[in-house]
Amino acid sequence: MEGPVHSLSWDALAAKVGTEIGVSPWFTIEQSHIDAFAELTGDHYFIHVDQARAAALPFGGTIAHGFFTLSLLSQMSYHVCPHIEGTRYPLNYGFNRVRFVSPVPEGSRVRGRFVLRSADAIDANQRQAVYDATIEIEGSQRPALVAEWLTRAVL
Repeated sequence: MEGPVHSLSWDALAAKVGTEIGVSPWFTIEQSHIDAFAELTGDHYFIHVDQARAAALPFGGTIAHGFFTLSLLSQMSYHVCPHIEGTRYPLNYGFNRVRFVSPVPEGSRVRGRFVLRSADAIDANQRQAVYDATIEIEGSQRPALVAEWLTRAVL
């Protein structure tokens, strides 16, 4: 996986509060991804891995795990969110809010949209950026998920 596509100073990022930082490329959710996630997490619930049984449900087939969809934010952010200049290392600080709004059927294409909600100095050595992150499903009016994501830059 490649790193962030660009760098910004902390002040330049902070000046973008309230604006869209960017949108990631589309990513296709394949059954092999869903199956690999099931193996890694031990979550083999039929709605994710049994195509025959899942076909009888309103989704018409298997759907991605919500936590798999959430985990895609990491790779999506690499395409969009800038590296903060002077940072020794970044940290994923967590989420204030996550909602799984719509199921993601196997074969769907998804992408991440990032809006900078806030940018604050925590102390002399840490800065916190909060992003409103949305994972969109191609062709759907409703997103797969919405989240308020906290990241930290350690200077």
